[in-house]
Amino acid sequence: MHALEPTPAVARRELVLAATLLVGLCVFVQPDAAFVLAGLLPVTVLLAGLGVLRVAGAPPRPYAALLLPAVLTGAAAAAIHLVPAGPWLLVAIVAFAAVLDRIVELEARIAVQAIGASEGECSQALVAAVGTAFVAFIGVAALVPGGMPEPAGSPVAGASTMTQSWLGVLALGDAVVALAIGWRISALRFGASLGVARSALTYALVTAVSAGLIRAIDLPRLVGPAILTLVFYLWDAQHAAAPTRRRERRFAVEMLLLAGLAVLVVTWNAWVPS
Repeated sequence: MHALEPTPAVARRELVLAATLLVGLCVFVQPDAAFVLAGLLPVTVLLAGLGVLRVAGAPPRPYAALLLPAVLTGAAAAAIHLVPAGPWLLVAIVAFAAVLDRIVELEARIAVQAIGASEGECSQALVAAVGTAFVAFIGVAALVPGGMPEPAGSPVAGASTMTQSWLGVLALGDAVVALAIGWRISALRFGASLGVARSALTYALVTAVSAGLIRAIDLPRLVGPAILTLVFYLWDAQHAAAPTRRRERRFAVEMLLLAGLAVLVVTWNAWVPS
């Protein structure tokens, strides 16, 4: 007898179960190894997710539809180390599984629609993107030494010191997260085009500059990722209009302004005492 073909719901749940187990196992991994796993898990989800969407009837190679699940899984693998052992750890893992399941289900539903996402589905995807960005910014900060500054007066406040090289890693990690999430949001709005790549690049640049600026201010704990998520959302709101708003001259001006601001942020961080 031939094995029955899995249904889209079964395939999705298998992916969510596998991702949840891998994230749960990351609790027992040392932070150094977690850095590697946080980079490998998104690739794993991306490849495994292709099979899930194929079962659902999506077009070949719908990579953009898998960016949010992939980023969320890697982010959870990094951020899970911040959750204290005990009931809250179980709650965090269950919450991750539930959110990942909803995101994969949403993306699978959008992927099989010939007319694209509806306005309501785009709104749901934006909410998922902003939530994913927040978890991912926390995850990046958790993996970087000194990425989660302690409040002033804390007995471990000295542990918040960050070197310039690690600051670059932090900004780069946040930029990669913003690039992937920004790409997904832009693809929903504008389709597969050069405009998607340009738009995603602005998310990455704005986020990298903001990450450097926020870290120079040395905001405590989750305040930095929260503000970075707000910056991401506000930048998305700025770019939510049709592609006609982003003409060549305006895009060039934005890039020049971002580059100038990046120079200022780098200079500031170079002069701020570690």
